[in-house]
Amino acid sequence: MYIAQAYNHLHDWWRYLLPIAGLLGLSALNYAVILLLDIDVDTIIKEEIAKKGSNRVFLENIAPMALFLVALFVWVKYVHKQSIRSLTTARKKIDWGRFWFGFGIIAVTTIVLTGIDYYANPDDYVLQFDLVPFLFLALIAIIFIPLQTSFEEYMFRGYLMQGIGVLAKNKWVPLVLTSIIFGGLHFLNPEVEKLGSVMMVYYIGTGFFLGIITLMDDGLELALGFHAGNNLVAALLLTADWTVFQTNSVLKDVSEPSAGFDIIAPVFIIYPIFIGIMAWRYKWTGWKDKLLGKVEPPPLIEEDTIDYVH
Repeated sequence: MYIAQAYNHLHDWWRYLLPIAGLLGLSALNYAVILLLDIDVDTIIKEEIAKKGSNRVFLENIAPMALFLVALFVWVKYVHKQSIRSLTTARKKIDWGRFWFGFGIIAVTTIVLTGIDYYANPDDYVLQFDLVPFLFLALIAIIFIPLQTSFEEYMFRGYLMQGIGVLAKNKWVPLVLTSIIFGGLHFLNPEVEKLGSVMMVYYIGTGFFLGIITLMDDGLELALGFHAGNNLVAALLLTADWTVFQTNSVLKDVSEPSAGFDIIAPVFIIYPIFIGIMAWRYKWTGWKDKLLGKVEPPPLIEEDTIDYVH
């Protein structure tokens, strides 16, 4: 039902072309510049932090996502004649309880696991808490990280999931494609350079996890909350010299990273547990149809729709 809502609005293939081309084009251009000019991204990040401070660099990197989110909402409203509510959920209204459940499940898990590892391996961490820089970081993160993660969720699990779904007329194609594209666009993250291409298992696996809970729950609320909770806790609690978020967080990981169990555990152990908990809480049924079934026009047009396009 979530994907099929796009049928109630203007969903010609060419309407999806510009946002997709813009996203992939900017990413390809960024990759080409880095490759052709042989740019060391990690070195540039460190130089910028030394010159401007980590809070300012963090803000400069994350603030454009807020503009991208606004642009996407404007495009959806005026080009597709679609409400933000129907891009968000198949429910009559956005369920903020689901958002906070998704937020809480990853925030609590991350804090607990980090705390356990901190006390088990204290030499791997440095306590770098500094109140004033941390408060500025918290202000920036609380405002802008939800906007950053919301853009990614609305773009991939929302806009592209619905657009590819009505074009492919099934659910597995958008699930696979959005997950691969989502993961692929993280290829330039410093973590990939440091740990190798095995990190793509984590990024693509995360895309599949977020796509699965979106399709099973008929809405973005869980994915929106989960993604925001994951990135917000990551920025405030723990940083390292080789991560994409190098912030004035509470802790700094000074251990030598390795691409091992820590990379694959979330995808093959933690995410399935989360899916099981969510499935139990929200009584998910019809797995085969919701993940692999056909996408067909809904029998009724909802009250807030404007046009139906054959």
